Amino acid sequence: MFMNKANLPIADDELSARPKILLVDDNQSIRVSLQLVLERNGFDVVVAANVNDALKSIGSQHFDVLLSDLHMPNAGDGLTVVSAMRHFHPKAVTMIFSGYPEMKEAAAAILMQADEILVKPLDVKTLVNTIRERLKQGVNSVRTVEVVANILEKETQSTIDEWFLLVEMEPSVITVHLDEKKRCAHLPQLFRDLVFRLRHPLPLGSRALASPAAAEHGLLRREQGYSASMMVEESRMLQVSIFQTLQNNLHKVDFSLLLVDVMAIADEVDSQLAQAMASYVSKSKIDTLPVEA
Repeated sequence: MFMNKANLPIADDELSARPKILLVDDNQSIRVSLQLVLERNGFDVVVAANVNDALKSIGSQHFDVLLSDLHMPNAGDGLTVVSAMRHFHPKAVTMIFSGYPEMKEAAAAILMQADEILVKPLDVKTLVNTIRERLKQGVNSVRTVEVVANILEKETQSTIDEWFLLVEMEPSVITVHLDEKKRCAHLPQLFRDLVFRLRHPLPLGSRALASPAAAEHGLLRREQGYSASMMVEESRMLQVSIFQTLQNNLHKVDFSLLLVDVMAIADEVDSQLAQAMASYVSKSKIDTLPVEA
């Protein structure tokens, strides 16, 4: 909730034009009270209760300011809205707020995406003054945003290292003992395939591209003594490591494409597992055939 609602600051006469604010929050009481406060202080306000409503407004109207909750209800929802606002309205000031005190510590990273971060409860006078100051200053001039493909390409080795540590920590699950080189031999090509997939998106519903390397990996894992369940667990750990890499680089990510890229990553990793399993099963069937005299 927002403090000092009764002690509303007086509208600034210097602002002859009424700046237009998009207010995004899934809490109805906050939307109603904050809209009233802002309108009384010389702003035009459009409200949105969720990310989808916010994106529709961003695509159809002009805004000078975005004021969005960070969690609606998912962590980082506000940054998705920020990314869209910056794409459609690059001169708009973008501000996010959160009820989590630890967000103060994460401000440096989040400010790569938003111009200002505020922590609830907000003092009304401070909020209004901050908006006005930001309008005078304009948007941040330095913004570091990278596509997921570039991040994964740069972080391939660190992600592989993270994955190897996860596997080594689960000896009861992955009972086949291999050195790092043999355990990770398939991953550099898998990451090259993954980065290529992200840079050359497939139409919705398309089958993933065939990977000879994945088929070869399935045969190799069969020879090394892996069970099918071990292969599935390794693939699951790989997705965990990839998404941890994205989490570590969240301040750089282009949020407008993040959901599509995450879906592509999951589909590509699952497809490579399926192709590896197909060759694994084929090899298993051959091994069980009777030997002819």
